[in-house]
Amino acid sequence: MKSFLILEDGTVFTGTHIGVQKEVISEIVFNTSMAGYLEVLTDPSYAGQAVCMTYPLIGNYGICRDDMESKKPWPDGLIVRELSRIPSNFRSEMTIQQFLEDNGVPGIAGIDTRALTRILREKGTMNGMITTNQTYHPDEIIPKLKAYTTGKVVERVTCKEKYKFPLTGAGLKVALLDFGAKDNIARSLAARGCDVTVYPANTTAAEILADAPDGIMLSNGPGDPKECTTIIEEIRKLYESDTPIFAICLGHQLMALATGADTFKMKYGHRGGNHPVKDLSTGRVYISSQNHGYVVNMDKLDPKVAVPAFVNVNDGTNEGLAYTGKNIFTVQFHPEACPGPQDSSYLFDRFIAMMQRT
Repeated sequence: MKSFLILEDGTVFTGTHIGVQKEVISEIVFNTSMAGYLEVLTDPSYAGQAVCMTYPLIGNYGICRDDMESKKPWPDGLIVRELSRIPSNFRSEMTIQQFLEDNGVPGIAGIDTRALTRILREKGTMNGMITTNQTYHPDEIIPKLKAYTTGKVVERVTCKEKYKFPLTGAGLKVALLDFGAKDNIARSLAARGCDVTVYPANTTAAEILADAPDGIMLSNGPGDPKECTTIIEEIRKLYESDTPIFAICLGHQLMALATGADTFKMKYGHRGGNHPVKDLSTGRVYISSQNHGYVVNMDKLDPKVAVPAFVNVNDGTNEGLAYTGKNIFTVQFHPEACPGPQDSSYLFDRFIAMMQRT
């Protein structure tokens, strides 16, 4: 069955329908990872977006549920050059086509994903529609595309109530705020013996601090950080508590906003498993996994509050902050990786050491 990807600039790609037959409007982004499509699909940070995978063959090793980063896929759609229908992997439990169908995710295959990626790089991230309707009318669709926003997607992806992470240890108590957390954040803490409790995004600072955690983890998540106004107010209270805090991705941005800094939307973001970041304290460069479309504005950063800790080697954007006089550090990239390199997983050890000292 034919399928169409219509961009808000009027560009149309024609391909083959995959997944469920459903029409969606979404923000179109691209991911450059060569592997890890299942982890990408189940990363809550992609809520409100349709993902174009730049690697040409997707689905060749099937679906293994043990590799999922959450209980279900979150992107609105999947865009690929070729979808493998016959996986080859002893761990595979189903095809990616079956996975998409079972979870209500539509997609399109057979398009030139390199051409699509080039458009997004040159013109910036834009909205688009995936549809099987061959009688579509661009004049009616394009205004809808331009009007689309992801909205407050954190509310959609966060857990509904507080719970203990099932693989938790019995050591230091960590409160993990779930703004769309990948499971491997909690796994990385539990593997180091931490007792991890996961809290919904709208939990008050008072409730978290009443549980007397040894440290607080602010997770990744989707959307524009400035939409999270109530959450930012509570993070400011956590900042003032002097409890050790480690934040990743959206959590990093929210902490910056809570302490007077600013964020802005990038032209097309960083999404992939090969982004070099430099640790400014050592000069060492690490290859990192990333997924973000917003970044902290370094021009609005008060050095009395925080100083740059990491920088992106490719474009010079901020990749982490160290907070002055506080047991707080934050990073834009994903030290828990999955998919991606685990070069920077030592940051979890740094967080453990910080909690042990306080």
